[in-house]
Amino acid sequence: MENYLNENFGGVKAKHSSDEALQKWRDMCGLVKNPKRRFRFTANIPKRNEAAAMRRTNQKLRVAVLVSKAAFHLLNGAEATSETVPEEFKAAGFGISADDAGSIVESHNHEKLKNHGGVDCLANKLKTCTTNGLAVDDKELSSRQQLFGTNEFTEREQRSFWVFVFEALQDMTLMVLAVCAFVSLIVGIATEGWPMGAHDGLGIVASILLVVFVTATSDYRQSLQFRDLDKEKKKISIQVTRNGYRQKLSIYELLPGDIVHLAIGDQVPADGLFLSGFAVSIDESSLTGESEPVKVNSENPYLLSGTKVQDGSCKMLVVTVGMRTQWGKLMETLTEGGNDETPLQVKLNGVATIIGKIGLIFAVVTFAVLVQKLFASKIVAGSQWSWSGDDALMLLEYFAIAVTIVVVAVPEGLPLAVTLSLAFAMKKMMNDKALVRNLAACETMGSATTICSDKTGTLTTNHMTVVKSCICMNVSNQENEEIPDSAKKILIQSIFTNTGGEVVVDKEGKRVILGSPTDTAILEFGLSLGGDFQTERGSTKVIRVEPFNSTKKQMGVVLELPEGGVRAHCKGASEIVLAACDKVINENGEVVALDEESLNRLKSTIDSFAGEALRTLCLAYIDLESGFSAETPIPSSGYTCIGIVGIKDPVRPGVKESVALCRSAGITVRMVTGDNITTAKAIARECGILTDDGIAIEGPDFREKSLKELLEIIPKIQVMARSSPLDKHTLVKHLRTTFGEVVAVTGDGTNDAPALHEADIGLAMGIAGTEVAKESADVIILDDNFSTIVTVAKWGRSVYVNIQKFVQFQLTVNIVALIVNFTSACLTGSAPLTAVQLLWVNMIMDTLGALALATEPPNDELMKRAPVGRKGNFISNVMWRNIFGQSVYQFAVIWLLQSKGKSFFGLDGDDSDLILNTLIFNSFVFCQLFNEVNSREMEKEDVLDGIWKNKVFVSVIAATVIFQVIIVEYLGTFANTSPLTATQWLFSVFTGFLSMPIAVLLKRITV
Repeated sequence: MENYLNENFGGVKAKHSSDEALQKWRDMCGLVKNPKRRFRFTANIPKRNEAAAMRRTNQKLRVAVLVSKAAFHLLNGAEATSETVPEEFKAAGFGISADDAGSIVESHNHEKLKNHGGVDCLANKLKTCTTNGLAVDDKELSSRQQLFGTNEFTEREQRSFWVFVFEALQDMTLMVLAVCAFVSLIVGIATEGWPMGAHDGLGIVASILLVVFVTATSDYRQSLQFRDLDKEKKKISIQVTRNGYRQKLSIYELLPGDIVHLAIGDQVPADGLFLSGFAVSIDESSLTGESEPVKVNSENPYLLSGTKVQDGSCKMLVVTVGMRTQWGKLMETLTEGGNDETPLQVKLNGVATIIGKIGLIFAVVTFAVLVQKLFASKIVAGSQWSWSGDDALMLLEYFAIAVTIVVVAVPEGLPLAVTLSLAFAMKKMMNDKALVRNLAACETMGSATTICSDKTGTLTTNHMTVVKSCICMNVSNQENEEIPDSAKKILIQSIFTNTGGEVVVDKEGKRVILGSPTDTAILEFGLSLGGDFQTERGSTKVIRVEPFNSTKKQMGVVLELPEGGVRAHCKGASEIVLAACDKVINENGEVVALDEESLNRLKSTIDSFAGEALRTLCLAYIDLESGFSAETPIPSSGYTCIGIVGIKDPVRPGVKESVALCRSAGITVRMVTGDNITTAKAIARECGILTDDGIAIEGPDFREKSLKELLEIIPKIQVMARSSPLDKHTLVKHLRTTFGEVVAVTGDGTNDAPALHEADIGLAMGIAGTEVAKESADVIILDDNFSTIVTVAKWGRSVYVNIQKFVQFQLTVNIVALIVNFTSACLTGSAPLTAVQLLWVNMIMDTLGALALATEPPNDELMKRAPVGRKGNFISNVMWRNIFGQSVYQFAVIWLLQSKGKSFFGLDGDDSDLILNTLIFNSFVFCQLFNEVNSREMEKEDVLDGIWKNKVFVSVIAATVIFQVIIVEYLGTFANTSPLTATQWLFSVFTGFLSMPIAVLLKRITV
């Protein structure tokens, strides 16, 4: 079976599956009872193709619009046309309508922007200030929302409960049974009258309705869970200036006129226009499919919603929001495309297809045998030419039994059990600070064999402070800082101008530092030296900015000084910036040549700081000639070293224990960081990642290794320092393809996107992570904590094992129900389990079984076993052992009851057959209930451990027992049952209970 599944249903990957692979398994599903339900949580391929076509059209449309506009202005002598502002906009004080403003950005209409007086005049027409942003109260907000719309996208309406009821009714076999029930009602009433003749038909109708409503309730609850998770995924905040101060707002609160601050990795939240900024490069591939980045500046000021900031930073004026943007229209189509189905879903669809085909053959043969027996008895009695209503009802009952065998045999619930388990796990993981974006990541994480983790913010707290510094060649611990005035002036200028952070005042009047943890630490250091951020920024003019990125490991700024002259400041990785210096400021504040002695002293200081697990940065400057062009790159050498700072970022509590837990679970943890190798090794040892036989390597050395050398060292690499995004990507690719590892990778920056994309599971940081990183990730770690990653791994294993438990349980029921009805029909000419009873059994093993077993919470035992890895068999030998062992026992019990039951219980009256069949049905159900308890553990003998903690499981078992008592004792007319004696009840429960010691014996058989 495993080979068949891998060949026909194994093409779907955890992510990035081709449309051909997705379509192939759909075509292989020959027997599907309810396509609407079976394929509910799968990708809508036609809608995806529609979205891709829309992207292609966006680019062509923009070109066409630009060409037509140019032609129009050429023909009309480029006359300025003034569009009339609608009365409602005029009355509210706006000088431009929503449609008019939207067309400027969407069609890149330079002429129209010029006619409106440029960006500043457009801001006035939108009643906003480019410095202080919107000045609005609640009334003004409401008016603006009414006229310009909100920054929200049209979503599919939440489907009501009755839609799920209707979809559950689409089950082909249930529809056939409904027809049988209708015919049974007509024939029964015609022959036996009302109400006696209606009992069989009404019994089937009641069973169908019960199955439909229980199924619909389960599906509806799942849909609500996914809806809640979708809302969490869409929570994106952005820095905005409104009412004169900087604040964080949800992108859904943005309005035309808002001033938005964008940085590397941000997603552009609405259509807008560039106000000010440096080196802005935009990736428009999500909207147009074009991979070439677009430069945005005052000449090309158009920023489109949904695109990503690849480089630089800027201020943007919001012009158009929500469904008026091209992104809004594309999102509407994209949401209808759905999520990719997971490999486990597809595999279980394969299992359902195989068993369904077997079940169909059994059903046809069973029906044929039953009909043949009826004909044979008629021929023996010589009444083959005279048929009564009872004979017609008998044929109908046989047909209903055959159809119900198909109902039981086709495990429609298998693929849906995956979604049920994933929905449950995702909801619980959300409480544990992990937001799952890609459904398949949940199950894939359970197979992970390697975690490549960042250091900063993941293994450490990301709360940074400068605790040591070496300024003017003097090492200080911040308590007795004495810096010459001339050097202090340059240092403060370097700190406050060469930064991605800001010091602002909030609405309460408090000073707030914005920016990355590193920028925040250095700005705090600058403030402690007595510097003033606003004064320093106001006294110089910025000519050029080169933002920090993971490749260069440094950032730079070129300033025009107030006293004249031009100066460039540089800040970054200590050894890289120090290598660019040829001068240094000495103890007296004088600039002197950087001789070998001074250089060695600085290098030893860096090593000393790094050995204390401090993150080191070097600050340097260079005076340039006047007339420096903004287009000229910042020099790469000739700098004067101002000093080195050591930043403390403590290891998170619990990380060491989590790393040890990973090791016991067979998961290798590797640290991949951009930091100095000495710092990285110190932190790695503190976390328990770097062991005596492990290798710590720097990115540049890793890059120079030959393929043969890489294959030797990669399995031993535990720390990679000074790594570039390409190094991270290369390491992940080799681990996955060459060594067959299942790799989870953490990332927070824009440049981490390729590695997150390449990994089996991409884990983005929720606090420090950029929107680009989150977009590429499968799971977002909301608290940036490594311990949460281990929790995700535990939940992933739990999902995988829970589905295995459910499959083991369901296949046992399938096999026994099929063989019992088939052999009984062949040997006795009747089926012991009626259509109504089989429908009840189907509900126990399908919806209720999935609820009980697929929602089992994880336990610590899960992290003491080796990971499944890439090549593990889903239906393992252990499962087959348990399935066949329990099937043989259950079949033996039922067959003994059929052959010896009457004599054993002394049944000899007219209703002896009915009582015996009820006893068989009751014993069969209790065997399933106790086997459900057995299925909680596939190898562990103590299956009752922690059972009372799982309220869902206990509730399902209790509800099933109560319903079983009601069916047997009170619904005999409809369910073809007869009340049982206390002895018979005790026997039924005891036969079920016996499956538990049998399970213990089975688990002692090694496979």
